[in-house]
Amino acid sequence: MVSATNEQLGIMNLRDALQMAADQQLDLVEVAPNAKPPACRIMDFGKFRFEQQKRDKEAKKKQKVITLKEVKLRPNIEDHDYDVKKKNAQRFIADGDKVKVTIMFRGRELAHPELGRQILVRMANEMKEPAIVEREPKIEGRNMFMILTPRPPKVQQAPAKQGAHSQNAAAQPVAASQKKEE
Repeated sequence: MVSATNEQLGIMNLRDALQMAADQQLDLVEVAPNAKPPACRIMDFGKFRFEQQKRDKEAKKKQKVITLKEVKLRPNIEDHDYDVKKKNAQRFIADGDKVKVTIMFRGRELAHPELGRQILVRMANEMKEPAIVEREPKIEGRNMFMILTPRPPKVQQAPAKQGAHSQNAAAQPVAASQKKEE
């Protein structure tokens, strides 16, 4: 049993613990039911739940929700239409979303899946800088798709040599000041 001020109260009877919590106008909360004996704490449970919800809400604000956007193409797409679709995919990637590039086949087009694969590979090569291919081109039913995801931001690391030069630079003024004193 732990009090509201985090003091260890030791092992006690359930009635005594409930009475002690009621005297302080607080709640008796079981925090470790599987322990032998079960661990309980005296606390204001309403306040605890409010603070927990507040922390959860704050954590939810900080996380980025990644959505999956889709760009649909046909195997016999013209260059200008392809460029428009590519520009849309680049915009989605820049916004931090994943992009599903889908080639839709109809009728006899399904006999030539290599045409769709060429378009997806072309898209992957042209989007190499802002995006990474998360899932390679795969055919599923009448559609072939590929998933692109934004590249993680690059972390710049300072070279080790720079640190050594700065230590020598710091040591030089000290040596110069010692010469002046002599």
